[in-house]
Amino acid sequence: MSIESAIALAIATFILAATPGPAVFAIVARALALGFRSTMTFIFGVIAGDMVYLVMAAYGLSVLATQYAAAFGVLKILGGAYLIYLGIQTWRSAKYVETGVLPVPEKRGGRTFLSGLALTLGNPKAVVFYVAFLPAFMDLEALSLTGLAVASVVVSVTLFAVLAGFALMAARAREMFRTPRAVRNLHRGAGGLMVGAGGAVAAS
Repeated sequence: MSIESAIALAIATFILAATPGPAVFAIVARALALGFRSTMTFIFGVIAGDMVYLVMAAYGLSVLATQYAAAFGVLKILGGAYLIYLGIQTWRSAKYVETGVLPVPEKRGGRTFLSGLALTLGNPKAVVFYVAFLPAFMDLEALSLTGLAVASVVVSVTLFAVLAGFALMAARAREMFRTPRAVRNLHRGAGGLMVGAGGAVAAS
């Protein structure tokens, strides 16, 4: 994989990640309600889903990749349902807030990772990108294992930089809410975003 191809792939991945969609809204909402660190597991799940499609596209499994997304319809619905559940919990927690921002407790990081993974696997935009547009940036038929590793690093690092950037900005904005009323409104707004993102994931 040439340097030019790697740069082009990074730019395309940046545009894909920065485009507003369920993943961005879910990440912003989680960071607003739970903080930056609590959002990392979800981001890793999103990136893992992208890696699945990248590997499948690289090995010429375009048709299987499309069927793979359909087969994960149940997983996608579960991931969306979990986001809706977390959004409702975030909204309900607003009435218990008196001072400061109290994060919604999460007992299992596995469910958070799974919701991020399901979001990507059920996202038609991800399928189109890796199946239709990826060949424009690299010769998949001549792609070596080293080239695939480089492409994986380029995509994962770019995705992490963009998504973590959204999470960091939201987490810093979260710190600006100091009064009890502002904190309650923050939790309700973040909860509404999570419910909306979860609904978009389940219905996509």
